[in-house]
Amino acid sequence: MDSDILQAFQRELTCSICLNYLVEPVTMGCGHSFCHPCLCLFWEEAQTPAHCPMCRERSQQRDFKTNIRLKNLVSIARQASLKHFLNSKEYMCVTHKERKKIFCEEDKNQLCLLCSNSEEHRAHRHCPLEEAAKEYREKFVKQMRSFWKKMKENQRNLKRENRKINQWVWYVHLHREATKAAYRMVHPDVHEEEKEHLETLIKEHKITVQQLKKSKAKMLQKRKQLKKVFKELMKTCHKPDVELLQDVEDTLAMCELVVLHMPQPVRPRLNAQPITGLVDRLKHFQVNFSFHNEINSRNIMLFDDVRSLIFGQDNEDESLNLDRSNFFAAWGDQAFASGKYYWELDVNDSWDWAVGVCRDSVVRKTHTMIELEDVFLLLSVKEENHSSLLTTSPIFFLHIEEPLGCVGVFLDFQNESVGFLNVAKSSLIWRSPAGSLNFPVRPFFFRRPNNYG
Repeated sequence: MDSDILQAFQRELTCSICLNYLVEPVTMGCGHSFCHPCLCLFWEEAQTPAHCPMCRERSQQRDFKTNIRLKNLVSIARQASLKHFLNSKEYMCVTHKERKKIFCEEDKNQLCLLCSNSEEHRAHRHCPLEEAAKEYREKFVKQMRSFWKKMKENQRNLKRENRKINQWVWYVHLHREATKAAYRMVHPDVHEEEKEHLETLIKEHKITVQQLKKSKAKMLQKRKQLKKVFKELMKTCHKPDVELLQDVEDTLAMCELVVLHMPQPVRPRLNAQPITGLVDRLKHFQVNFSFHNEINSRNIMLFDDVRSLIFGQDNEDESLNLDRSNFFAAWGDQAFASGKYYWELDVNDSWDWAVGVCRDSVVRKTHTMIELEDVFLLLSVKEENHSSLLTTSPIFFLHIEEPLGCVGVFLDFQNESVGFLNVAKSSLIWRSPAGSLNFPVRPFFFRRPNNYG
């Protein structure tokens, strides 16, 4: 091929971001092509809406598929460059004056044919240089994808840690005030057990704040490491085949080192501290009713909204697309507008569940979508290998031991609040602030069985 034509051909296969041959080329809607890793890094560092680095056209798409034809053309161009390089005198075997076109997998060395048949290398596995370079480049691209995924996971975890740190102090304050109110219900005067409970709460709070700050620092450090290695891998993938193979051992060692000790988010938890006599006291207000008024689960977007908040809109977790028809949802056959009431519900055999109250004016309407502002609920939402406990109106994450067995619901119109209890531990889970509930409600129950699917 004429050298001018070859150079023009090579230019068309060059990424305008890194100015090297395209690696995992993707083509945007505007028609311009880039290395996928380069584009991802460009968008992240630009901190602006996704757009083409060349023509600035906005892109609604972020997850591109590799342009296979371009990738194959780049591979052909690399082979031509490698062949030209191997023919040069600088790359001859000093001993045998032969071209070094064989790669030894065991020693990670580049050999001539005679060296590969020597006693030192005869028993080793060999392959042509261009095949080895292609194989390792693919391996490094795969590593980049993995590191990018870990960087995004790390970014999500950092957001969660920030949210936890900001919320934790407020949560502990509210829990402390609710605990005091619960003790006053059982013991009119300050009780020794109450003092010990509150002291334990303060100690747990201080320890947790330290853990959250350390966790955040570790995540920030790991993020820097991941990004640094990602850039190093990108640099390696852009090298000519011969140079890429010279650095194989160091690159593999670097990749193995950085994935060790990936910091995981802290899951702060307050221990469920029992309040002696609390359940017995509340049973004076116990009421009986039935949940015969089953609701069409498809009218309830409750868990979809909550899961979007927990996982984020870009999460690919299958649980975001659960079949809502398998949920049982119902409201009680009795409405309450004044006084104090208490009831218990068993959630032990449930995967996702919610207990609490729903606005009476909403449930009496047919074909009405029940939304978050219509309910005061305690929810347990399955998330990978654990559950998140939270309340609604507004949505608030609860960092306390999850109840097993029965959950108690205490409706107090005198203080205009709803409280939830861990019946087995006789401990307080949550109590909404006074004055938050000022409309007629009905008991509400929502669950998905453990044997789902």
